[in-house]
Amino acid sequence: MSNTLLFQNAHLRMRVDPQGGGLRELVSLTHHAPVLWDKGESALFPMLPLANRVAGNRFSFHRREITLPHSPVDDEFFLHGNGWLERWSVESVSDTGCLLTLRSQQTCGFDYLAELRYRLCENVLRAELTLTHLGQNAMLYGLGFHPWFVFEEDSRVQFSASGYWPEGEKHLPLAWQAEIPPAIDFSEAKNGENGWLNVGYSGWNGVAQIQRDAMDITLSSHTPWLMLFRMSGESFLCLEPQSHPVNAHHQPGQPGLVALRQGDSTHLAMEIAVESTTNSC
Repeated sequence: MSNTLLFQNAHLRMRVDPQGGGLRELVSLTHHAPVLWDKGESALFPMLPLANRVAGNRFSFHRREITLPHSPVDDEFFLHGNGWLERWSVESVSDTGCLLTLRSQQTCGFDYLAELRYRLCENVLRAELTLTHLGQNAMLYGLGFHPWFVFEEDSRVQFSASGYWPEGEKHLPLAWQAEIPPAIDFSEAKNGENGWLNVGYSGWNGVAQIQRDAMDITLSSHTPWLMLFRMSGESFLCLEPQSHPVNAHHQPGQPGLVALRQGDSTHLAMEIAVESTTNSC
């Protein structure tokens, strides 16, 4: 981890890795425990210029057929885009955080400059992602964050949503459903089934809470779409704020995606706050 950037205050410690633009760790110094889960790759990474998967690895935009690039980590999809696989430049460093940038051009039409800022503010990690399109032709973009939270047998998660997309073949969503089954309904705090979950939720109110022993973790982001990912036998839970639902490129109206002309920008922010259960109200 010699190339990572270390930041800490009285409450939190984070380690930022320019390779992939993500975090290698987020630790609560108050609780002497990790907030995010890392098995040697990334505890949190940005998703850009799209989040998750697109059916057929292609979509239509402005009467053009866009074929997405091949990914070095997935045989079929431009999985989570390319930002999490690239080396970012370190533009500035302060006592509380840093600003990273990435210049990327893809033959399919993605041509952008991304700015990624991580900052510690007392007991809160704030992550901000801004993407500016530089190409002459307009292009369709989406953003997201992919944090891996420590989640064990005694952990509980709670958030509200108005509907969901069941997972189908190749991890792509099936038709949207308004009635959320009890097994994946987290409107009340619970641990849930320890099995494979890869669920996209709509109508998220932008707040999700994880309760762990004496630690309360609050995830917040101003977007109505949230992905939940879990694997059987693993001590993590991914809660991923996305600016658009999975496979929005093939949904009517392409919800949440933004068409950017040259010089236009899009932005997504996320906060992770860590508090003590005894101080919660």
